[in-house]
Amino acid sequence: MFDVLIDIGFAEICTNPDLAPIKNKSLLSLLNDFEEGQWRRERFLAYVWDNIAETALSKKERESLLGAPLSSLKASAKNLRLTDKDERGKGSEISEILLYGIMKDYYHALPVVPKIFHKQNTKDNAKGADSVHIVLKDDMSDFSVWFGEAKFYKSLSNDAMDDIIESVKNSLDKDKIKKENSIITDLRDLDGFEMPDELRQKIYKLLDQDRSIDVIKPKLHIPILLLHQCGKTKSAKGMDENYIEKIKRKHIKKANDYFAKQVDALKDIVHKYEEIHFHLILFPVADKDAIVEEFLNLAAIYRK
Repeated sequence: MFDVLIDIGFAEICTNPDLAPIKNKSLLSLLNDFEEGQWRRERFLAYVWDNIAETALSKKERESLLGAPLSSLKASAKNLRLTDKDERGKGSEISEILLYGIMKDYYHALPVVPKIFHKQNTKDNAKGADSVHIVLKDDMSDFSVWFGEAKFYKSLSNDAMDDIIESVKNSLDKDKIKKENSIITDLRDLDGFEMPDELRQKIYKLLDQDRSIDVIKPKLHIPILLLHQCGKTKSAKGMDENYIEKIKRKHIKKANDYFAKQVDALKDIVHKYEEIHFHLILFPVADKDAIVEEFLNLAAIYRK
């Protein structure tokens, strides 16, 4: 797991008192560490590969390959779409896999829809959320539904912000929400997770296609992972106070920039916008091209 730099409700760091609504929004900032003056790229990529099966294989495939890690990696690699050959989609699968790991380790989510597996097998790369999860309350009395968006950018530019907001807007389309709900219910993977049967039936009932999506909005969470190249991270030699403070200031500023743009773009066009929970997740890396190249090289080996 990675170091948590910031984990806070957006209302506590919002710099614009006139911005509304700001409730149901939060910022999670994660950092990889350094070793001998270098950002630990190998550790980062190991985390990606350790979590690839959660999103690239079906639950049945994962269970059949328990105890066979190399076979699991090979099977996972074969389901990668490798859209990284296209400049616009470069690194997209890395960010999707990373989000699955973050959802599991930081939000304790159930991976009910392996999205890379699903997109590969439906030949539908452009539509739907990048991550779909159910999160249960600690006492198993209730649940929330998480439809994630994940991007890997060269920088957190205004264009990048506009791009991810457009993706978030598309994911909140009524038909898209109903489609993701139907995938959850059709796969029936929830049947394999330990929970009270009463709660399982409650989830299936709420996600039923005949139900209005209005009833799900208060339970809907949108984690938004912005994996991004960062000059401060590339030039740093370690996790010293100076580096940590610079990243903290940068991420708080970017959270303010992002949510100001998102509120302006979505509050008047997304019904019940104020009831949906948004989680901005910022993760800086030293060199995007080096990460993508190493990931693709290893994927090519595993795909043979």
